[in-house]
Amino acid sequence: MGNKEILQTANAAVMNGDNEGFLAFCTDTVIWTFVGEQTLTGKEAVRQYMAETYLEPPKFQVENLIAEGDYVTAIGKIDLKDQDGTVTHYSYCDVWRFENGKMAELTAFVIKIA
Repeated sequence: MGNKEILQTANAAVMNGDNEGFLAFCTDTVIWTFVGEQTLTGKEAVRQYMAETYLEPPKFQVENLIAEGDYVTAIGKIDLKDQDGTVTHYSYCDVWRFENGKMAELTAFVIKIA
């Protein structure tokens, strides 16, 4: 699989509620940076974030997926449900860096849609 297909497969796992399936595509030292918010370092930190944030599987709508070298950029929308059952809509741009066929680093720009 190429990097674009890896990301598509990993995201499909998340939308099916399979966070461990997603994490299998990440390096052990994966870094997630949510620009302006927080940075998660390591697979365990990402696992914990997913458990706390993805109370129900998120719904992604990818509008553009661009691959070049070790990078894949996904632009789209994501819907997340919080513990009160409220669904919040976001626009996002995820820039993924790959190492040896695994997702190593995410730089995420996520904006709440009014």
